[in-house]
Amino acid sequence: MNNFWDKLARPFFVLAPLEGVTDAAFRRVIAEYSKYGGKVPFDESGKLVPHLRVSGGPHVMYTEFTSADGLVMAGKEGRDSLMSKLDYSEIERPIVAQLFSAVPERMEEAARIVAGLGFDGIDINMGCPDRKVEKQGCGAAMMRDHKKAREIIMAAHIGAPSLPVSVKTRIGYNEDELNTWLTALLEESVAAVAIHARTRKEMSKVPAHWDAIARAVSIRDSCQSGGSAKTLIIGNGDVRDLRDAREKARKYGCDGVMLGRAIYGNPLLFSADWLRESSYGPRERIEILGRHLELFRELMEGGTSYAVMKKHFKSYISGMVGAKELRAKLMRTDTAYEALRVLSTAHL
Repeated sequence: MNNFWDKLARPFFVLAPLEGVTDAAFRRVIAEYSKYGGKVPFDESGKLVPHLRVSGGPHVMYTEFTSADGLVMAGKEGRDSLMSKLDYSEIERPIVAQLFSAVPERMEEAARIVAGLGFDGIDINMGCPDRKVEKQGCGAAMMRDHKKAREIIMAAHIGAPSLPVSVKTRIGYNEDELNTWLTALLEESVAAVAIHARTRKEMSKVPAHWDAIARAVSIRDSCQSGGSAKTLIIGNGDVRDLRDAREKARKYGCDGVMLGRAIYGNPLLFSADWLRESSYGPRERIEILGRHLELFRELMEGGTSYAVMKKHFKSYISGMVGAKELRAKLMRTDTAYEALRVLSTAHL
């Protein structure tokens, strides 16, 4: 197995999979600007030159979560729509496909499909609180059936034996069940566990319990005290920026930190400090929003509602002179082309 997780420096920083946000277009923007400062280097043959990277992260990117059942069972139109969620570019590597299912046979086949698409890893969502997902026995519902959760992990291993399998989850369903829940996951040789430091019941209504992340590290160390590679523990919840992520990694001892909502309107979130501080004025933000719109047109328009693009406008232009008027104009647009025309006439 080619386990990229073992090659990451510690601590590493990960982009969270956010449904309807970290789609193919936005991930490409993040990779272009956070890793390469907006100038992705390709050689004459069009091949990426990775050693010319000017910045560091994200060190790992995930797709939006995707239904394994749909990949296996849906008709052509539905399957094509799901496959578009698994579109990625070389500059996003290492890139992990996040799947969900409560049926081992379907997870196995979906893992096989993902391996064929060239992904670097598979992640299984065992923390999503969405009612529709839970009704299928998936997402956060997995925390209520440890046996089924382990079967799903085993199925992913069988379907894609060459890829590392990781899990994204929470500290428990109605209460903190980290001791028993994490121990069950560790018994299935997962490469990494990303833990949102709240229960499913708490959603995001209370501050994240980062002390639980430190406890997760202790549980991992006690369960895997031998000489084999240890499962990596990734902390998640209420992380403001990279400085905060570094401090949390140091304080709580986790191997990596996952950042989610902080990415809104901030594709330079994972970039080097000097790049982020020098390259994110109003003109640069308009430029990056323009690039985001171009990529939406190229990769997603026609198959994805333009409404997903509108989620980003406020975050991109917040705090600018004339932001209210510019946002109003952008929100009245119906296509990425119209939004690009609005940006071309913006006075900064």
